[in-house]
Amino acid sequence: MSEDLLKTFGCVPIQHSSLLAVLHDYKTPNDKIHRWLQQGCLLQVKRGLYVVSPQMSGELWSLPLVANVLYGPSYVSLDYALFYHGLIPEGVVEISSVTTRRSKFYKSDVGRFSYTHLPLPYYSLGIIQVKPAENVSYLMASREKALCDSLLLARNLRVYSVKGLESYLQQDLRLDFYELAQFDIALVKKLAESGTKAALLGLLVTLLESLSC
Repeated sequence: MSEDLLKTFGCVPIQHSSLLAVLHDYKTPNDKIHRWLQQGCLLQVKRGLYVVSPQMSGELWSLPLVANVLYGPSYVSLDYALFYHGLIPEGVVEISSVTTRRSKFYKSDVGRFSYTHLPLPYYSLGIIQVKPAENVSYLMASREKALCDSLLLARNLRVYSVKGLESYLQQDLRLDFYELAQFDIALVKKLAESGTKAALLGLLVTLLESLSC
């Protein structure tokens, strides 16, 4: 009976307290949780946070949702979001997120999750809600925000002109310029005006304006 209840969680991450509620009739619910882990019915993301195995639930867990729940406040961004929005050709294994908290990294049987700090007020702009299924929704960077995040967090990036930025986007990120031409320039301007590397994001605004002509 408890296994049937476990299936109802589907692909949604489960807190330890939720498992205890399901197992309220058990004298030793933690022993049952331990057996589920040993049997592979449950996988541990971190202490106190789990997902049901696809073999048990019939659904693959949502990695972006796991990323949101694992460490927050945060939203999925960078290469994962760029690929999701069709801006770069290759998918990625690691789920990269941005947070207002200190940077952090998690590795578990479920996946690899990295979190990089960016400050307010920049952080709060350009976040969208993705709802791939009725019971699943998570926060992700818009395509504009994902690219801006990638520029801000790129290591050793030295770009001082629009031409230099265009070259970086084409050769290093292999960005789809057709998609780039569809960007919301007003949003990128707001991101640039937030004060976080305003000069770099200002170059992006100029490039986008040239593409829209």
